Parts: sequence; C-alpha cells; structure tokens
Amino acid sequence: MSDAAPAHASSRTASARAASSRAAAGRAVPGLAAGHPVAERPARRRLAALGTLLLTGTALPAAVLTVPDASGNVVPAAASDLGLGDAGVAALLHATGLSLPALLLAVPIGAVAARRLPAWRVLAVGLAVLLAGLGAVRLADSVPLAGTVRAAQGAGAGIVLPASLVLVWERRDRALAAAWAGVLAGMLILAMPLALAAVPGPAGGAPGAGWRAALAPCPWLAVAAAGAALARPLLHGRIPWALPASRRAERGQLLLPLVPAAGFTFLAVVAAADWSPGARVLVAGLAVPALAGLAVTGGRDAPAGSPHGCALVMIAVGLLSYPVAAPLAGIAAATAQAHGAGLPLLPFAAGAAAALAGALAATRVPARGAVPAGFLLLIVAVALGLGTGARGHWTLLAPLVPLGAGAGLALAASLRDAAAGAALFGLSLCFPAVLAGQLLVLSLQAARLRGPRPPAEADRVDALLAGYHGWLAVAGMVAVLLAGAALGMAARRRNAASGPRAG
Repeated sequence: MSDAAPAHASSRTASARAASSRAAAGRAVPGLAAGHPVAERPARRRLAALGTLLLTGTALPAAVLTVPDASGNVVPAAASDLGLGDAGVAALLHATGLSLPALLLAVPIGAVAARRLPAWRVLAVGLAVLLAGLGAVRLADSVPLAGTVRAAQGAGAGIVLPASLVLVWERRDRALAAAWAGVLAGMLILAMPLALAAVPGPAGGAPGAGWRAALAPCPWLAVAAAGAALARPLLHGRIPWALPASRRAERGQLLLPLVPAAGFTFLAVVAAADWSPGARVLVAGLAVPALAGLAVTGGRDAPAGSPHGCALVMIAVGLLSYPVAAPLAGIAAATAQAHGAGLPLLPFAAGAAAALAGALAATRVPARGAVPAGFLLLIVAVALGLGTGARGHWTLLAPLVPLGAGAGLALAASLRDAAAGAALFGLSLCFPAVLAGQLLVLSLQAARLRGPRPPAEADRVDALLAGYHGWLAVAGMVAVLLAGAALGMAARRRNAASGPRAG
C-alpha cells in the first residue's frame, strides 16, 4: 500500500499536468476544445498557414469587389445596347446596385453554415455562386438579368466572407487573423477605385464595346480564389483542424441580425428607387443607431460578446471605410477626367497598404490601447477629409492613409481574444453599416444636385464634394459615439470578468 500510494499520486500529478497544458492551449486561442490535436509538424503548419493566407488574399478581395457599382460610367452605352429610355436607365442603375443588399443578407446565413458544416465546403459553394454570377454577365441582355447576376454575385460573396473568417479562426494564428482584418479593411478602401479603373469611361465607346465590365470588375480575382480553394486541401494536410461545434445559442446570435438587416435592406432598396433624398437620409440615419443597439445587446451574451467590442468596431469600419473612400474615388475620377487624366489609384492603394500594416501592428501592441488608437486615427482621417479636396495625389493621401491604418488597427485588435461566434456576429453587422453609410452619402450628394438651384454641369463636381463634406461631418460625430460605446462596453466586460476573481 505504501508503494501504491506514491505511484497513484504520481499518476494524478501527470494527469493534472496534461490537463493544465490542454487548458493553457485552450486559453491561448478562443474556442479550442479539450483534446484537440495541437501537435503539428512545423513544415505542415507553415504550409497550412500558406494555404489560408492565399485564400485570404484572393477570396476576400473577390468578395468585397462585388460591393462597388460602377455602372454609372457606362450608362450611355448600356442604354443604347439594351434600348432603354429614361425610366429604363433608372431601373438599370437600381438593378446593378443589388449586390450589396444580397451580400449583407447572405452573411448571417453563411456564418451559420460555416459553423455547422466544414468551412472549406461552404467557401467552395460561395465561390461557385460568385463565379456563376460573374460568368453570366455576358448573358445579361435585359435589366432583370443584370439585377439577377449582380444579386448572385452578392449572395456568393456573402457566403465567402464568413467561411473565410472561420478558416482563419481554425488556424488559431494571431498574425493570420490580423491579415484577414487588414485585407478586409484595405479592400473596402480600394474596391471602388479598382472598379472604376476596370470599366470604360463615360464616353466608353459604342454600344456593345464592353459596358458589361461594370457588372463584373476584376473577375480574375474570383478565379484566383477558386484556385487557392482547390490548392488548400493539399497544403492543409490530413490533420483535422476544426473549431468546436456551434451551440444553439451561438446560432441564434448569428441569425439575430438577419431580420433587422432584411427590413433595412428592403427600405433602402425602395427608398433608392422613389424616395426623396431627405427620406433616404432618415432611413439610413435610423439604421445606424439600430445597428449599434443590436451590437450592444448581442455583445452582452457570451456567444456574441468579445473583450474589445468587436461588433461595434465592425460597424465603425463598415460605416467609415467604404462610404468614405468610394465617393472620394468617384469625385477624384470626375476631377481627373475634367483635366484629361485617369483616376489616381496610388493614394487608395496606400490607404489599403496602411490598413494591412495597421492590422499587423495590432499583433505587437496591447489590444486595450490599440482599439482606441484605431478609432482616433479614423476620426483624424475624417477631419482631414473635411479640410482637403479631391485634387492631386497628396491631398488624397492625407485622409486615406490614416483611414486605412485606423480601420486595420482597430479591427484586428478588436478581433483578438474573440471567439468565432463573436467575430462572425460582428461581420454580420459590418455590411449593413456599409449600406447605411452609402445611402447617407449618396442622399446628401443628391440633395446638393437637386436643390432649389441645381448646379450647372461645370459645377457638379463641386456640388458632389459639398455633399461629401456634409457626410464627413456626420461620420465624424458617429465615429466619436461609436468609439465611446466600444470603449465603455469593453470596460464593462473587463470589470465583470475581474469581479468574481476579486471576490
């Protein structure tokens, strides 16, 4: 008995050490299940990380590039080719804008699917739908077909986005998660300039001379994403990296944004067709606090909550990245065309690079300080945008670089220590915020163009710039409020977590 007792105690000690090491691994990355196979050869780990990085660098840009609508540049050629009158032109512009509404409705559904099924298969389905929408562009010989292919592209992109996020989360690598955040923030800044550069100008030639390029800008990125998806199983290996199965509470949280997002999408589509600019501003203005309230309410629960206010940061990035950069690209393109030049892509590429750099920098600094620093850069970018125009590379660089750096830094830092459900919940709120911001800025610009004294043709760019500056003033105030809400929410979670330990 005296010999058996030490042996039994030694066995208990070894078991406790093994359990402690598994628990430490689980704390290192949220969502790690006990007994998960963490042992992996370094070479295989690097190859698997490379496969995930290739998907992040191709699938994510391909999905975000479905958001911009550059068909306004090819209206004359499209109207002549399709035989449209004035009413038909308006219907065409509304149809080509259906990609973003379809995308934001597909994201919650794709998020649930990616947590219930193998994420790689969900990604493959999303890419297949996206490629089908891109490939069918050449068959779009009517307004309904143009709207259908754009909606298919948005639906495929909405499935790809959450699936790519889950694949990154499976790797449990902070740098890969930061790269995903940086690519998302950077592409929201770069998407519209790339779309404008890929389509013919307003005088884009005779009918049939390529106006359908506006329906599918840069389709080669989706083809590259499909290649990366096919290569991933070879790079991934046989080790079954997967997150713990989602529970009913998490699935309910992921579907929580679907109903309000559907209602807002319906109102936005209807308002864009017939309502006055003031009514559209009211719809978008009510959507922003509703999204923030949804983020605060959902973030109180464990499945969707995160230590650093991920959902509110996602709303801020969606509201302040694409809706700030895309109209600026349109104004810059119109200004450059008036001077016989092309759209300056370099400032927007610099903003996208700053987003990736800011996201990677977030892995080196404490998240508690990185999130407010990112918000501060976003506010500075908005202030600089108010003080500059859209003429010249240097004036464009002033707001775009801090915009990208702030969005990447805040987003990557807020995702740190967040579980997969919390990250997906935030992503479901990001693109409704994009739609709200886009509706706001376009409505404010339309109000300037349709005012009591409509501007002359030579003054249209100045009117667009004045409406854009009005949007920036609103965006700056909203950014301050979102920053305060995110920091307050993070502080409450820290206090709630430290309370039981202190007691």
